[in-house]
Amino acid sequence: MLVASFFTGYAQAADKEVNVYSYRQPFLVEPLFDKFTEQTGIKVNVLFAKKGLAERLASEGEYSPADVILTVDISRLTNLVDKGLVQPIDIAEVDENIPAKYRDKENQWVGLTLRARGVYSSRDRVGRLPADFDYFDLADPQWKGRICTRSGKHPYNVSLVAAMIAEHGEAATKTWLEGLKANLARKPQGNDRAQVKAISEGLCDLSLGNSYYLGKMLNDESQKAWADAVYLNFPGQQAQGTHVNVSGVALAKYAPNKANAEQLIAFLTGDVAQHMYSEVNYEHPIKVGVQPSELVQSWGEFKIDSLPLPQIAAHYGDAIRLLDEVQFDL
Repeated sequence: MLVASFFTGYAQAADKEVNVYSYRQPFLVEPLFDKFTEQTGIKVNVLFAKKGLAERLASEGEYSPADVILTVDISRLTNLVDKGLVQPIDIAEVDENIPAKYRDKENQWVGLTLRARGVYSSRDRVGRLPADFDYFDLADPQWKGRICTRSGKHPYNVSLVAAMIAEHGEAATKTWLEGLKANLARKPQGNDRAQVKAISEGLCDLSLGNSYYLGKMLNDESQKAWADAVYLNFPGQQAQGTHVNVSGVALAKYAPNKANAEQLIAFLTGDVAQHMYSEVNYEHPIKVGVQPSELVQSWGEFKIDSLPLPQIAAHYGDAIRLLDEVQFDL
C-alpha cells in the first residue's frame, strides 16, 4: 500500500489506480482496499493524515491527485462541501445502498457506517440505565459530580448538541448544556476511552462515548478492564432515538481517476465492505440488510434518531456558539 509517493507533481490519470486521502486509520481501511484491488485489479494509493486534508486539497486545486476522500463526522464532510472541494456522487448503486438521510441532499458526500453516541455507566455503582433514559437526563441533579466527557468542542459532541438543537430548539439545549456542565466530575478532557477509564477508576459514574470504542477496548488487553467496568446504553429509546453520526466518503472535485473512484465508492457501500467495517472497527453498517459483527450485535438493537444528518449539520454553528456561551470546556 503506497503512502505518499504519488502525491507530488501534476495529477496524472492512471488506468488501474485510484488515489485516496484518508483520515481513517490504516488498520481499518487497508483490508478494504486490498479486497477492492483483488476484485477489480485497481490499485489503491493512500495518503493517511490526522488533520489538514481540506487545506491540502484547497492548496492543490485542479492539480490535486486526490480522487476519494475518507473521513468521519458530518462536520468534516460538510466542511469539504462548503469549501467547494468535492463533486456530486452520481452512482445508482450507491443511492440504492445508502438511505437518503445518510447522504448529502446533493450527494456531495455519502455515509458509510453509523457511530452511535451512547452513554457508558458504571456496572458497580449504577448498573444499566433505565429503558427511558434520555440525553436530557444527563442534566438531572442526581448526577452532580458524576459525569465525564471529552471536550464539548470535539466534533462528536458538537454533532450531539446540534442534534439537540434540531430536535428541541436552542433555549432547551442551552438549559441542558448548563445542567450537564454542572454535573461534570472534572473539566472536559481526553478522548472517549479516557472517560471509560475514569469510570473504572471511580472518578465518575457516567460518560458520553461512541459505541464502537467498547469493541476497541474489549479487544485491547491494556484497556479490557475499563470496558469490563461499564455498560453501554443507548439513550432516547422511548423518545427520539439515539443520536448517530457517520464515517463517510466524498469524490474529490478534480478527481483524475473518476471512473475508478466511482467503483471504489460503490464497493465501500456494498455488502462486503459494510460487513468488514463492522468486524474491524465495530461500527454499524448503513446498508439495510447487512448484519453487524457478532460483538456489535451483542450490544443489542436500538432505535436510531430519524433526523436526517444534513439537517443536524445545519446547526453546527449554533452548537458551537451555545457551547461557548455556557463555557462548557472551562
